Amino acid sequence: MRAGRVFALAAGLWLAAFARDEVDLWIDATELPPLLVSTSVEVLDRDGDLLRAYTVADGRWRLAVTPDQVDPGFTAALLAYEDKRFYDHGGVDARALMRAFAQAVWNGRVVSGGSTLTMQVARLLEESGTGKVAGKLRQMRVALALERRLSKAEILELYLLLAPYGGNLEGIRAATLSYFGKEPRRLTPAQIALLVAIPQSPESRRPDRSVARATDARDRVLARAERDGLIDKGEAEAARREVVPGKRKAFPALAPHISDRARKESPTAPRLQLTLDRDLQTALESLAATVVSGQGERLQVALVVADHQSGEILASVGSAAFKADQRAGFVDMTQALRSPGSTLKPLIYGLAFDEGLAHPETQIEDKPSDFNGYRPQNFDRHYRGTIRVREALQQSLNIPVVALTEALGPSKLLAALDKARVRYVVPGGQPGLAISLGGIGVTLQDMVQLYTAIARGGVVQPLSYRMGEVPEEGQRLLLPASAWMVGDILAGLAPPPGAPQNRLAYKTGTSYGHRDAWAIGFDGRHVIGVWMGRPDGTPVPGAFGADLAAPVLFQAFARLKPQLTPQPPPPAATLLVSNAQLPKPLQQFRSRSAAFEAAKDAPSVAFPPDGAEVELLPEGLLVRVEGGKAPYTWMANGVPVAVSLRDRAVMLTDLGKGFLTLSVIDAEGRSARSAVRLR
Repeated sequence: MRAGRVFALAAGLWLAAFARDEVDLWIDATELPPLLVSTSVEVLDRDGDLLRAYTVADGRWRLAVTPDQVDPGFTAALLAYEDKRFYDHGGVDARALMRAFAQAVWNGRVVSGGSTLTMQVARLLEESGTGKVAGKLRQMRVALALERRLSKAEILELYLLLAPYGGNLEGIRAATLSYFGKEPRRLTPAQIALLVAIPQSPESRRPDRSVARATDARDRVLARAERDGLIDKGEAEAARREVVPGKRKAFPALAPHISDRARKESPTAPRLQLTLDRDLQTALESLAATVVSGQGERLQVALVVADHQSGEILASVGSAAFKADQRAGFVDMTQALRSPGSTLKPLIYGLAFDEGLAHPETQIEDKPSDFNGYRPQNFDRHYRGTIRVREALQQSLNIPVVALTEALGPSKLLAALDKARVRYVVPGGQPGLAISLGGIGVTLQDMVQLYTAIARGGVVQPLSYRMGEVPEEGQRLLLPASAWMVGDILAGLAPPPGAPQNRLAYKTGTSYGHRDAWAIGFDGRHVIGVWMGRPDGTPVPGAFGADLAAPVLFQAFARLKPQLTPQPPPPAATLLVSNAQLPKPLQQFRSRSAAFEAAKDAPSVAFPPDGAEVELLPEGLLVRVEGGKAPYTWMANGVPVAVSLRDRAVMLTDLGKGFLTLSVIDAEGRSARSAVRLR
């Protein structure tokens, strides 16, 4: 008898072990659904705040989230309500199932389902139903397999990603952004209770469909939380008084154009962090919408803000609204090729200062002129006669800048644009003097980059809009003194009516036929560019950069910061004198023929010869001029270094090693040059 009992016990244990092994094999053989859940591509600002999100492939909002990014109160309430033994069971809670079965028998209906959080995750992964026995058994099998392959934290994370919240909302982040307009880091007890309740019946309890049903479901969760001691009576009563939102909020949709650009460049990246500032971007998008309202259905605006010290773009507004309207809102006008009008003039003046052709106090003629058949006119068709270069730039006169461009040569201007990494298109492919007046195609972003170089002392700083991307500093575009003088001239422009008298250095431009209105300005830290016009290139009658775009520029700076950052002091090499104190050749600008056609007795640089490589001695560089008429003025890279000398040979001091352009000008304004390298 005893032997029989021992045999029966042994047989029972063997059968139990066999059954356990078979169950283990059955669980291990479970074919799991894909565990890698796709989430919405997110575009973040410089501080990690959400600028814009994109739906996943099936049009659902499902934003990445981890348990540590969710209010701990939500996790506690969720587990207390849905699965108290979450951390103790292996995917299926036998106690909960037995309790659910007993309640169903006692009440004659299903009171609780007995599903664990892991089983719910299994159902969500497979998008299966909840009621049928076969479906329940499948969920149990998948849940047991999930528990063997994933940690509890990973299972909880899947629930936070997949829990349904009505319509195309999946996951807690999509729900909090849509219903409350905020991230799930901090939630009120009422919000927590609503978020726990909705997934149990997402379509009937979604607040935007039925506030009453959503409120009832929330209050039941609050009652359970109070009973379980998660909140006290006072907190529960206050939470019940909190109004359930009846409408969904729009997801953040800032910076659409530049976000699309970043996504196109990195199509597989789940998150894209840009250098933009969300608050500034919001303010400027609002400004853009305001400035075009009441201006006709086709007028468009674009803005770019950059930090010229780092090259980071802080805001980029491609249009007043990202929609298919008569303004072509889907087109990113910061990237469109447009005629810059007069906004290239500061670069031309800076190059002329570099070359020793002019100084802000140099006198220049504004009169009807013929440049080998090209006869430009001023915008107002009036002429000022003899005028200072400073005034010519501030008044944006056309004749003087064309004269300077002729003296420089149009190719010099294009070479400078290449240095500044400005993309351009020259109509016909052949540069002429008309490029100085806007006869070229450039983009707003590239023009802001050009002004960034002027603002930071003449050195190019390529713009960037992706965090972590630090473009190397570019070439020197202008000498420090030339760049400063350009900025000083532009800071002397009168602001638009009603704008603050803050010495913002800025330049406006209007393209031929009033097709484009520009305003670009900078202070000691930032550059802002504004373009206004019609995307299709049709004229905007009566549109001028000074009237249309300049007020927007000043408003944009006001939204950027309360006060301007001061401009830096002038570099040591800056020649701050009146016209009478200038070297005689700089007192009056001469035409190209007068400046460059050498007479028989014209001066020439005898030493060092053009193209030579010369050793720089401790005492300096010995230079010699032949021909010409004393006194002589020597210039190094456009800066006077020896004035009113009668000796033909002189030692120039305080020169640095590297490439150097020497110029000598005699008493009659005739000049000669020699480009050398000092070592």
